[in-house]
Amino acid sequence: MLTNRINTLSESITIAITTLAQELKASGKDVLSFSAGEPDFGTPQVIKDAAIAAINNNFSKYTAVDGILPLKEAIALKLKRDNGLIYTPNQIMTNNGAKHSLFNLFAVTIENGAEVIIPAPYWVTYPELVKYCGGVVVEIQTDDASGFKITPEQLKAAITPKTVMLVLTSPSNPTGCIYSKEELTALGKVLEGTDIIVASDEMYEKLTFDGTFTSAAAVSEDMFKRTVTINGLSKSVAMTGWRFGYMAAANTELIQATKKLQSQSTSNVNSITQMAAIAGLNGSADAEIEMMRKVFIERRDEAVKLINAIDGLSVIKPDGAFYLFVNIKEVSNDSLTFAKELLDKKLVAVVPGIAFGSEGHFRLSFATNIETIRTGIARIAEYVKELKA
Repeated sequence: MLTNRINTLSESITIAITTLAQELKASGKDVLSFSAGEPDFGTPQVIKDAAIAAINNNFSKYTAVDGILPLKEAIALKLKRDNGLIYTPNQIMTNNGAKHSLFNLFAVTIENGAEVIIPAPYWVTYPELVKYCGGVVVEIQTDDASGFKITPEQLKAAITPKTVMLVLTSPSNPTGCIYSKEELTALGKVLEGTDIIVASDEMYEKLTFDGTFTSAAAVSEDMFKRTVTINGLSKSVAMTGWRFGYMAAANTELIQATKKLQSQSTSNVNSITQMAAIAGLNGSADAEIEMMRKVFIERRDEAVKLINAIDGLSVIKPDGAFYLFVNIKEVSNDSLTFAKELLDKKLVAVVPGIAFGSEGHFRLSFATNIETIRTGIARIAEYVKELKA
């Protein structure tokens, strides 16, 4: 007998479409997939070398649940160097990917009926985890005109006595929008005098193309005290399969609560991954990170140009991450059907906007080579032309 919790949980549409595309490709179909949020680069050699050294040194035993001290010190140094944030090791928790960080955070802070504010479009996992923990999702809708960012007025209107958390993502998956220091400061002012936690997902921080990245916790002392900074290495140094994420918070009680939960679930992050992560955090891979960032800029610019040349489609140039959130409202108000038919007729996989809480769009990942981008968007152009015929 399955629980109500699991029965209300939806499968990730992103994973479902990626899996279908892989199955079609395995059957011999010429499928071009733009659905997965995964860099196409290999993990930098310096990180792989650190992992190999750990294996050869037999670093294969259990570690502390929250991570080895050198790793947490490396995280603390990274947060100080890159973000101007001062955390001690006991304010840091390592997890099996940032998705795990979020699950732990939600599990220890969300009671039944508690409200969590999530700007839409959002990463598909946020609302599902909130619902699984018994919470109520309060969406704030944004659109192309607002740059897919919420305003202080919208935030104020969404807050009720039941609000326990605001989830912020910058740079955003799926839109690539980045909140400026001024915008974060204004949102923080609205939260003053409340006990609302800010879950700041900063996974795409290193993939910033235009403007300056600012951590939510860095804009004021009040925001520092209420913010849980969530990050990892999956996107910045192409370590998706290594499963490494972390959270940092001034609230040590909260961190200890997540540690207690993790001690009874997964225990520590893979010991080899922990040693490799140190190399990904301490600056050893910075040259590779910059190389990837520059390549993503070239791909972004080409993809934006090609999409905006298609009659009926439009897209805002993203400031970060590696996604385009394409507006299809002139040709379709059913993004799921659009995505399914595009895959069926043109063998191009994208993720429908409805998965992110925003109908009339689709997400296209440009984490692939430029020729695939050109060929795929040409197929999208053919499909749109047929829709409009």
